[in-house]
Amino acid sequence: MDKIFLIFQREYLTRVRKKSFVIMSLIGPLLTVALFAVPVLIARMSDTDKTVAVADAGNLFGGRMPEAKDDIRFVPTTADLAQAKRAFRESKHDALLYVPRQDLANPGGFQVFSRKGLGVSLESDIRRTVNLQIENQRLTASGIDRATLDKLKASVDLETVSLSDEGEKSSSTGVSTGVAYLCGFLIYMFIFIYGVQVMRGVMEEKTSRIVEVVISSVKPFQLMMGKVLGIAAVGFTQLALWVLLSVGISSVMAGSVSPDKMVEARVNRTTAMVRTDTAQDKAAKKDGNVAAKITTALRNADLNVPLIVGCFLFYFLGGYLFYGALFGAIGAAADNETDTQQFMLPVTMPLVLTFVVSQAVLTTNPNGSVAVWMSMIPFTSPIAMMMRLPFGGVPTWQLLVSMGMLILGFLGTIWLAGRIYRVGILMYGKKVNYRELSRWMFYKG
Repeated sequence: MDKIFLIFQREYLTRVRKKSFVIMSLIGPLLTVALFAVPVLIARMSDTDKTVAVADAGNLFGGRMPEAKDDIRFVPTTADLAQAKRAFRESKHDALLYVPRQDLANPGGFQVFSRKGLGVSLESDIRRTVNLQIENQRLTASGIDRATLDKLKASVDLETVSLSDEGEKSSSTGVSTGVAYLCGFLIYMFIFIYGVQVMRGVMEEKTSRIVEVVISSVKPFQLMMGKVLGIAAVGFTQLALWVLLSVGISSVMAGSVSPDKMVEARVNRTTAMVRTDTAQDKAAKKDGNVAAKITTALRNADLNVPLIVGCFLFYFLGGYLFYGALFGAIGAAADNETDTQQFMLPVTMPLVLTFVVSQAVLTTNPNGSVAVWMSMIPFTSPIAMMMRLPFGGVPTWQLLVSMGMLILGFLGTIWLAGRIYRVGILMYGKKVNYRELSRWMFYKG
């Protein structure tokens, strides 16, 4: 244990003292926020009002253009197609919609002209507007008023309740899905980032011949164990710093955007310029409604936070230790990163497969047979179990079996990696294949 601790200490201090570690620990939360915020900001900045000219030869709109919605408005133009095209070329309109004469029972022949191709969003808005207008005319012909039909429609909010032997608990599918993906994503990234560091560290020692001196004092199993645990501690340290910094940044942002300041800013903007309820105002109201729904869902979601946090830390560490040993074995078997590619695919495929399956199965049926088995197998359990836990309903025995199998899996992989490590670290310039690796595992001595 003393030798493992010394190797652990060396691996930890060497990496923590690097400038790259300090820089990434400080800017990591900012990069994470930017990863989600920048695309939204770019999308909002790119949203500009679109104008569509309508050549209504079929009198579909009856001389009344649809009201401007969101970022699109319709303006009338001459019904003659040739003249409408000439006017469109001279104007700054984004598109020209031509409505031919037709039978409402079988509509068709609509054309949309644009200068440089039509965007997906604009095309969808135009199609939706035309479909709505055809529906309105069909309703009128049938003697049904659109306003009456709209009153008949219903939109209800469902309160989801988890009913179990422990009693009734409020739940939120949306919040549970978000928590599940967040936990799974963090474990996925941690395994890849720090697992690759284990692999590179082993290859560096192998190519620099330092390991020939080290291996004379410690056993390969001790060296591998100390290296994997040391890099795991580095990852935990960085994660703790990210959490603390994220909480600090969130607190500062929450303080700078207090309700009083938001009201004051709103009053100032309204006083500065008097305007009607434009599309931007409607979008802001819509965003506010969405934000209110999200806040309510978070408040009503009855998540077992202590269980989720505790299991996250366990699978966070257990998943890394399991895969870190495998990455270390790959580093011992190869001389450079090019040679590692043939061994990386079988190791990383279970992680990628878990994420692919999670979208179709784990989050839609978290207690199904596929989800249960994936949460038991050590190759997939770190992500699969964390995908299931936020939804609740995971039996205690399944959780204990999953944890026990992950611990056994880690011990098995660390033993396997040690067997490969003791031979691979002394091999230079030899191309290794799977058959050769199987021989290394059973070498005596």
